[in-house]
Order: sequence, then structure tokens, then C-alpha cells
Amino acid sequence: MNAKKKGPMNWYFGTNLLYRILIGLVLGALVGVIFGESIVWLNPLGSLLVNLLKMIVMPVILATLVVGAASINPKTLGKVGVKILAFYLITSAFAVVVGLLMGNIFKPGKGLALAGAAGTAGKELVKPKFVDTLLKIIPTNPFGSIASGDVLPVILFAILLGLAISYLLLSKDERIKKSAQTLFEIFDGLAEAMYLIVNGVLQYAPIGVFALIAVVFGRQGAAALGPLATVTVASFLGYILHVAIVYTGMLLISKLSPKKFFKGARTPMITAFVTRSSGGTLPVTMKAVEENLGVSKKVYSFTLPLGATINMDGTAIYQGVCALFIGFAIGMPLSLGQQITVILTAVLASIGTAGVPGAGAIMLLMVLDSIGLPVVAGTPVAAAYAMILGIDAILDMGRTCVNVTGDMVGTWIVAKSEKMVDESKL
Repeated sequence: MNAKKKGPMNWYFGTNLLYRILIGLVLGALVGVIFGESIVWLNPLGSLLVNLLKMIVMPVILATLVVGAASINPKTLGKVGVKILAFYLITSAFAVVVGLLMGNIFKPGKGLALAGAAGTAGKELVKPKFVDTLLKIIPTNPFGSIASGDVLPVILFAILLGLAISYLLLSKDERIKKSAQTLFEIFDGLAEAMYLIVNGVLQYAPIGVFALIAVVFGRQGAAALGPLATVTVASFLGYILHVAIVYTGMLLISKLSPKKFFKGARTPMITAFVTRSSGGTLPVTMKAVEENLGVSKKVYSFTLPLGATINMDGTAIYQGVCALFIGFAIGMPLSLGQQITVILTAVLASIGTAGVPGAGAIMLLMVLDSIGLPVVAGTPVAAAYAMILGIDAILDMGRTCVNVTGDMVGTWIVAKSEKMVDESKL
């Protein structure tokens, strides 16, 4: 009864997406090295993936951020809510700094010279001043910002709209409350529809990655392997340093033995690494913080689901490393102002995009747009982005593990501050 019907494309759709993308990356690299520049005829297949990804960015930002912000009940946001939100946002900012630090130390992509790999090579990309970026966060016309693809104004508008809806949902006026509920359901429905479209786009991703990587390796040869390995090393070292310095330091300040914490948290950490899903790991995380770390259900029932939605420290590290990789790869290292903008965008975007399949890759599109490096088909930026997309699944394992670890650290610290920890369970 439950047996799935096997169609002619079952060999493709029936295989894990992670494996398909990795196979696309490897085959693309091999084909590119073997056939050289004669493989450029594949370029339209790669451009199609870039266009599909660009198509979904603005609707995803608007829908998911409105729903994410509207889901934060103002009544629930007491001391626990304020503390955990502060923890998540501050550690996310630290995480981007760690990622940028790793990127500046390792300089992934330096010397790759992708500027010669596309038709728009040599085009001057404007680097926005930091002060201008801050001013442009306030949209003069939100709908104009959506239409023109201005990421930061749309993020701010979506957050404010979501928070306004969350307040209206508590109105005693039945008409207002009903209107707010209708508005919430519209954006929630849009978000669910976008998840479906994102999933469909990701089904095409292995083919697009194959084509984009084949063209890059056809022009660059095996020299492109080194920068990808450097990105992977820089990202995972960033993950380890963030856990070892930021999280461990906070645990020590809160007078909890890191050894005891990681012993109690190891099952969710391993589950997150393997499944690459903060939401999917949530039941395991809740069980661990209650049984192994002694956290009261009154705290973790709020902080952990919220963390699975907005806490993206691992993803923030990834943004920092990958943004710098793309800057170096196209011969335009990021200025200090651009790097600060990366921090702002990654932290703001973290409020709603964590629940989206392929969230890291979509967030990277937002970050690149905000620093004046839009991913446009046929440009060096698109070629560099394709290389990152090819190894995204590998990087995703580490960043999801960090995300879930951060949820547990924040939950324990907040619970301890509210005296809602049973330390006999440690």
C-alpha cells in the first residue's frame, strides 16, 4: 500500500539530494578538466539555476521573515524571551566575525581569477559606503525595494510588519484580531508555497551545479580544487573555534563544566551533523536538555523552537567565509564597510530564513546583494557562487551542528539565570 511507484526518473529523484549535488560537483569538475573550454555550451543550464534562485529570493525573504517575526508572541516575550533573543543575536554577530576572520586569514579564492570566466569580466562593481548602507536600511518605498531587489530594506520592513501583526493578533477588538489572523495566514501560506518552490528548484540544482562547475573547471582547470578545499577548512575551523571560544567561554562564565555540557549535548550535536536539520533534531534536543542538562520545560519549550528558527551561528560563519571567498575569487576583496554589512545582513536575515530548505545558500544570495555583488547569470560572481553551492551540503553538516549547539547553550544559560535548572541531573 505504501510502496512508491517507480517512474522513469526514479533513479534521479529517488536518490538523496545531497548525493546528487556532490555527484554533480565531481562530474562537472571532471568534465571541465577533460574537455576544457569546449564545454562552455553548458553555460545556459547553469544560468537557468542562477535565475531560478534569484527568482525565489525576494518572496522567501518577505514571507518567511513576516511569519517568523509574527510568531513571536509579545506576551511570551518576558525576561526569558528577551534574554534568549539577545543571546541568539549577539552570538550570531560573533559568529559572522569568526567567519570573516577565517576568511581574512585563509583568503580562500585568492588567485582564482574568475573575472575572466564570464562575459561581464572587468565590469566595475560599486562598493557601497557603510554609512549609505545604514541609511538605505530604511525603505522609502517597501514595494519599490522588493521590485528592485534591495535586500536590507525588505528585511527590515518584513520584520516590522511581522511584529505589528503579532501585536494585532492580541487585540481585544475581534475585527482587528480576525484581520491580523487573515494577514498572518496569507503570509504563512505564501511561505509554505515558497518552501515547495524552493524544493523544486533544489531538485534541479545538481544539473545546474554540474553545468556551472564544468564551465569553471573548463576555464580554470584543476586549479579550482584548492580554493574549495580552503573554503571547507576555513569554515570547519571557524565552527570549531566558535564552539571552543564563544560557547565554552559562556558556559564557564555561567559556572557549568564544558565537559558536562558536551557530554549531555552530544546526541543532538551528532544528530544535527548527520541530518543537517535543526528542526528535525528538535525532539532529540528537547529530550537532551531536560534529561541530561536539567533545564525546565517552561524554558526549553520556548527557547529551543525559537532557536531552531532564528539561531544560525554556524550559518553566519559560513556567510563570512563564503562572502570573502567570492570577493577574492573575482578579484575584488571585500572592504571593511562591506564586511560590516555582511554582519548586519546575516544577523537580520537569521530571524526568519532558518526554516527554509537550503537556507544557507539563499542567505548567501541576500548577503552578496547587500554588499553590491549580486549573483547574475553569466558573471564571475555567479561562477564563484556555483562553486560554493557544489560543496554547500558538506558545509551544511558542520553549520547545523553549531546551530543546534548554540540553541542548547543559550537555553541552559537563560534557564540558569532564571533558576530553572535541576543541576542534580548534570
